[in-house]
Amino acid sequence: MSKNAVSADPKVYGWCPGALRPMMSGDGLVVRIRAPLGRLSPSQAREVAKQSQSCGNGLIDLSARGNLQLRGIREDRYETLIAALGELGLVDADPDAEARRNILLTPFWAEDDDTHAVATDLNRSLTLVSDLTLPGKFGFAVDCGPAPLLCGSAADIRIEQGKEGLILRADGAETGLSITRNGAAEEAIALARWFLDQGGAPEGRGRMQTLIARRGPPASHVATRAISAEQPSLGPCATGQLIALEFGQIPSDSFAALAGYGALRLTPWRMLLIETTKDLAPMPGLILEATDPRLQVVACTGAPGCLQAHAATRDLARDLSPHVPKGAQLHVSGCSKGCAQPTPADLVLTASGADTFDLIHHGKASDQPLRETLSAAALRANPAILTEGS
Repeated sequence: MSKNAVSADPKVYGWCPGALRPMMSGDGLVVRIRAPLGRLSPSQAREVAKQSQSCGNGLIDLSARGNLQLRGIREDRYETLIAALGELGLVDADPDAEARRNILLTPFWAEDDDTHAVATDLNRSLTLVSDLTLPGKFGFAVDCGPAPLLCGSAADIRIEQGKEGLILRADGAETGLSITRNGAAEEAIALARWFLDQGGAPEGRGRMQTLIARRGPPASHVATRAISAEQPSLGPCATGQLIALEFGQIPSDSFAALAGYGALRLTPWRMLLIETTKDLAPMPGLILEATDPRLQVVACTGAPGCLQAHAATRDLARDLSPHVPKGAQLHVSGCSKGCAQPTPADLVLTASGADTFDLIHHGKASDQPLRETLSAAALRANPAILTEGS
């Protein structure tokens, strides 16, 4: 943050909200749903939309870990929401099991393929290992298609395609352990225990990548990884259609309407995969065209929805999106945490006051700014400021 920041460094919680462990934000409780296999049937999706409206503010986020977040949940409606989610099979037995079951999988799985089988086994195994206490953000990626798709998504343990079959790879390592799909879950949990035994989570916090940078992967991890594929684009695919959500958020009415087309699969790319071949009607919050400039912009919830944010973010991001150079990315962050995009972006605006932003080139929201305290009005009046000096 700049020297003119209005407050101390933002609070780092070190854990993510869940259904049984919600987090208070500026607009009410945030309740995260970890849907089994990242999929909601049409009836589940419609009921989730109904509960979002009746218990919260009617806004649904799609997180970078492929989970749903219901926003603005009122405290006096929380128990009603949990009961409804329980009837839908979307709530775990206890908060600890829910925290362990932090699995991201590619949405392009088919019944009984490697991704489906491994994710099912891993989900069951993580629910049962009550003695495994991992950091709150520790997660698993199941990415067993022809080429890995989730390398750009946060995960600590990855099960993916290697050059000669499935491998188990510690995040940050270039090589992994050759595995079979039947033994994948057991080996993944063994690697999680190794992470803890090696001191990867001092004081209950830590990430695999940090540990690997310090001491390298286990000696047995020598299998070569496959070359990763690019993030898929909008449009038809083998299992349906990919659509994008503006800033990863969708009104509950639109979410319910999408369920009328088919089951919904969640992705980490701020996209939904709709299991349908029908043409989709335009709806609030949806992006259906691959040329839409909003696809080049990332923005967090911002103020007042987030207690850590100094300024509103999304209206400014929307206004600036047509001015982002082709092929570049703009990240508008309400504070220096950069939750919406922890990795570097071409252009970054980090809020430093109620209506001011610091400009960063080729960096993260917490990096040293090129220019400080630019007003939102000045940025709107002269969007060329974004690229000056680049």
